[in-house]
Amino acid sequence: MNMKASAKKWICGLDRYETGKPIEEVARELGFESAEEIIKLASNENALGVSPLAVRAMKRAAREMHRYPDSSAYYLRRALAAKLKVKPEQLMIANGSNEIIEFIGHVFLDRGSEVVISERAFAIFRLITAMFEARPVPVPMRGFTHDLEAMLAAITPRTRVVFVANPNNPTGTMVGNDELHEFITRVPRHVVVALDEAYIELLPPAKQPDTLRYVREGRKVIILRTFSKTYGLAGLRIGYAVAPVEGIELMGRVRQPFNVNDMALKAAEAALADEAFVAKTRKMVAGGLRFFEKNLRALGIEFVPSVANFMLVRVGNGRAVFRELQKQKVIVRPMDGYGLPEYVRITVGLEVENRRCLEALKKVVSVPE
Repeated sequence: MNMKASAKKWICGLDRYETGKPIEEVARELGFESAEEIIKLASNENALGVSPLAVRAMKRAAREMHRYPDSSAYYLRRALAAKLKVKPEQLMIANGSNEIIEFIGHVFLDRGSEVVISERAFAIFRLITAMFEARPVPVPMRGFTHDLEAMLAAITPRTRVVFVANPNNPTGTMVGNDELHEFITRVPRHVVVALDEAYIELLPPAKQPDTLRYVREGRKVIILRTFSKTYGLAGLRIGYAVAPVEGIELMGRVRQPFNVNDMALKAAEAALADEAFVAKTRKMVAGGLRFFEKNLRALGIEFVPSVANFMLVRVGNGRAVFRELQKQKVIVRPMDGYGLPEYVRITVGLEVENRRCLEALKKVVSVPE
């Protein structure tokens, strides 16, 4: 039986996203007796774990798992609205911010439409574009950073969406507030701007661009955020969109009921109040970035300065170094899928994990004398 013969022809040619290797999978593949000594610095997860307030909320919620969740996410949307100073109806809760990207595809993309993306931006933008038979228009970066002027120039009458990841994954770079503001105000009226801010809370508040103003002003902007990174809830898959009411209503038409589980809703609401955990996370990330910058520079290993909880590091043959590091019980992420075959991406971990990663790098990467 050939199921491909019955499938849509273009589906068979879609690329698939390469996820970070799970610790248990590496242990099985390499024959390690235990997975306990393996450290994973591949998926930009929070090395501190889960917000303690979220853990308590999950334990309480576990007793109610026989009930369907609140499909409207009433309490979480109100908690977010109060924190972000927007209206609850300007918020949509989703099964990770990736689901919001898919909603954007459902609502705005079809065959023949175009999506402007940065050449080294989050891979899911390109994959979702292809899923809806739209055409991705990749724009080269300028110094590993979004070139907003070039992205503006790439917009045509067929453009429906422009994706801007800020800070950007996998480069760890971001555009400034003034540059972003000029971009937003110059984007043609027929285009929706999707701002992916998955890592925004890792920045000190004073350095976070005020993008919510565009939602309050009613511009055609959709902001994507997540509880996976700063709050340590990656395993629960919960994120959200902030957009003008009309945009939320449109995406609501393609959202399945009960798309977010009850435990995730309760954990996210509790995590929002955990300012101490957020502050501790920011401190850990800042310290880890300083550690890698100082030591990589001393070793003569090139890297891209980052504002997020990961760093793009030039190691030669990235895929080979990725495999050799696994033998040293360190998991990182190869970047050949992003057109960066000489690089790996290293997530900031705990101090002991960062040191182990550095020592492993010394063993597998040829560094100048």
